[in-house]
Amino acid sequence: MTKIVGIAMALCLVCFAGLAQATNYERSKIQLPEPRGYVSDHAQAIDGDWKERIRSVCQDLERKTGIEMVVVTVPSIKPFASANEYATAIYEKWGIGSTQQEHGVLVLVAVQERQAAITLGRRMLPVITSTVRDQVGRESLQPSIELGRFGEGLYRAVVALASPAQDVRVGPVAAGHSKGLGFWLAVFTSIMALSFFWWITRPDLRHPYKRIQKGEYWGTGQGGFGGNFGGFGGGTSGEGWR
Repeated sequence: MTKIVGIAMALCLVCFAGLAQATNYERSKIQLPEPRGYVSDHAQAIDGDWKERIRSVCQDLERKTGIEMVVVTVPSIKPFASANEYATAIYEKWGIGSTQQEHGVLVLVAVQERQAAITLGRRMLPVITSTVRDQVGRESLQPSIELGRFGEGLYRAVVALASPAQDVRVGPVAAGHSKGLGFWLAVFTSIMALSFFWWITRPDLRHPYKRIQKGEYWGTGQGGFGGNFGGFGGGTSGEGWR
């Protein structure tokens, strides 16, 4: 009897493994929608005004931080089992966010099932925490989706998600800051070089006690020194880079 139960359990495990492999194999053949910029409204569920507002938030976020945030609507999650699976598949296929740094955010809404999902890149998880995601879903997405106000709900969601990400800086943004620092360093170096060349062409400045100018001379014996001696003062100032 024990042997029979063991054989039955083994057969069940084999069947489950086969079903899982078949599911993964079929999933790779699923035709996913193509990207259409910051707002891919494949379900045509977002009004024009809301679409522009959402696009503006996503564009400003990427310009300031380098984070790529994308909003997607689809008519249905089928043949996926959940909106989360659909969102993950789109995130991976579209390559949202930097491939190396994974600073991406995807917000997906399935109209027919009234489901929503938020998918984040690996490096965004400490920034947009599970508490933030739950709050966005509970307060912004779900109430609006239930009322069919998809544009309004998605707009409120992207604003809430963009807020904690304002201080993040991804590669291109940081590079721009470095370029600005390099420019000012080059300007400062040029000024210092010109000042040095001007200084070495002025022996009266290099040797203030040996200058020979009209009306000034070194006396000998009991003579004295005639002329005036002047000086200059200087200062330095700097601006801290953060």
